[in-house]
Amino acid sequence: MRAAITWLDRLSAFLNKIALWGAVLTVSALVAIAFWQAAARYLLDQPPAWTEELARYLMVWAGLLGASCAFRIHADPSLFPDARRRQDGLGQIFAVIRAMGALIFIAPILWYCTFGLNGKMASGYIARNARISAETLDIPMSAFALAIPIGFGLIFLHLLANLGTALTRRVTD
Repeated sequence: MRAAITWLDRLSAFLNKIALWGAVLTVSALVAIAFWQAAARYLLDQPPAWTEELARYLMVWAGLLGASCAFRIHADPSLFPDARRRQDGLGQIFAVIRAMGALIFIAPILWYCTFGLNGKMASGYIARNARISAETLDIPMSAFALAIPIGFGLIFLHLLANLGTALTRRVTD
């Protein structure tokens, strides 16, 4: 059991590094696009229409990837900020409460990203966004909508890894 949890924690750490790089790259692109938009507006008097829309979508990607990274390292808002440092049974209880609270929040999001109200994948959030294009970018909206299930899927994976690590840690009395 400990080997599986160690593997899961390593996978979580590896994907966290990728998500952190993704967040850094999207914020960098967001800054560059916002700079171009301001320069084009005030220096050239011709702001491109696509910059504002792309900046909005990059902000969503950066925010969700960054949120998953924050959750992994316990930098998210918490009812029990010192729970991670506790090595006793109370720390394990805090870890379970944190996991349950996060799961209550993310489970419906992941469900409705995949399935619609009728329980069919064709009416889920991603499928609905695949049928429409961004206004100025001629890219399917699902390319941007995928940020939600990817970000929350990473949070779910980090949740499992953090919970497993907390529950299999040797309890010191």
